[in-house]
Amino acid sequence: MSNLNILISGCGIAGSVFASWLLRAYPNANITIVERDPSLRLTGASVDIRSSAVDIIKWMGAEQEIRNQTTNEEGMQLVEASGKAIATLRATGRSDVQSITSEFEIFRGALAKIFIDPIIKRVKLIFDDSVDHFEQRDDGVVVTLAKSKEVKTYDLLVAADGLGSKIRGIMLNSKPQEQLYDEGVHIAYFTIKSDLLQGGRLAKGYNATGGRAVFLRPDPNPAGRTRGNLLVVTTSGDIETKERLNKALREGNESYMKLMEEMFRDVGWLAPQVLQSMRESDDFYCSLFGQIRSPKIHDGRVVLLGDAGYATPGFGTSLAIIGGYVLAGELLSHPGDVKTALERYEEIMLPFAKNSQGGGNAMQLLNPQTLWGIRIRNAIVAFVTWTKLDRLAMAVASALGFTEKKVSMPDYQWAAESR
Repeated sequence: MSNLNILISGCGIAGSVFASWLLRAYPNANITIVERDPSLRLTGASVDIRSSAVDIIKWMGAEQEIRNQTTNEEGMQLVEASGKAIATLRATGRSDVQSITSEFEIFRGALAKIFIDPIIKRVKLIFDDSVDHFEQRDDGVVVTLAKSKEVKTYDLLVAADGLGSKIRGIMLNSKPQEQLYDEGVHIAYFTIKSDLLQGGRLAKGYNATGGRAVFLRPDPNPAGRTRGNLLVVTTSGDIETKERLNKALREGNESYMKLMEEMFRDVGWLAPQVLQSMRESDDFYCSLFGQIRSPKIHDGRVVLLGDAGYATPGFGTSLAIIGGYVLAGELLSHPGDVKTALERYEEIMLPFAKNSQGGGNAMQLLNPQTLWGIRIRNAIVAFVTWTKLDRLAMAVASALGFTEKKVSMPDYQWAAESR
């Protein structure tokens, strides 16, 4: 099995971590990564690393480089329209018990580059193409690419192609949207070409009625930058607003920016500057904040990895890292038996991912629709932080051994130099 022939669809974090660990298990493996973008996508919003993913980046020898490239965010501060602070939730300074701000806050593009750089010369990269369809056979999976029409047989097809995974839809014989659990959250991301935080390392958030929120996060770029987010949280019954947001998403960035200008024009705080900066940004991106709840994450020789199988906002990057490690570990533990390796991967990852996804209404609670709801939330959070109950709770949890829940997985027998 040392000449394992694998196709990975998607050159993001999940695919890169999996390829890295697979090459430790099988140094002579033939790995092809097909990426629909014309080049490596090294952009994106801030992501974080938690739970077992912290251990995995240490085993990869990537921890220090990740720390070197973090955003240096020190916590999250909620503010009033005047800019006055309501409450500040600071990072814990620990990796085993973390607050809303992780010890490993890093921009997605920087993290993706850290993972792909060490293996980029050991894999075959195909850009500006994607998987069109595949056919499962006893001895492999025959994959046809969309643009080049190349047809090739692989031992394994790894779908790391994101939330709207076409491969997931084919594998489950359904539309990819059918596995999407709508959390009622739409978000826009963009880089602001000025430092609206004035050198501060605290992210800031402001809530207005109707589930609207403006978030600013620090960017260590010496030129002076800020990362902006415009968030719209809807209730399950607000079908009209959901459809307006979804329609704008389908139509593209220009339509979505126009809708944001309409929805946020009366919000207050720094919204006017943020809206203007949104128009001037070079990296505007908008998406639905949703979970993927797939009934299974493998079929035959096709397997779902990362967001394609279990997208979970707030924990998705960590799940992608954990999933890549576990999938490679199971292939290491079951040489010559892809079927058993994929079964074990699903047995480990699917329950853990489902447990991590929770009930799905946290964003509605944190981003109330009414002025009274916002005032009540602000009062609760202000009391908790003023009395330092949040810090006390974390300190007690740590002292009692209640750290972040980790996935139960085998101690894979990697070659000595890999750890």
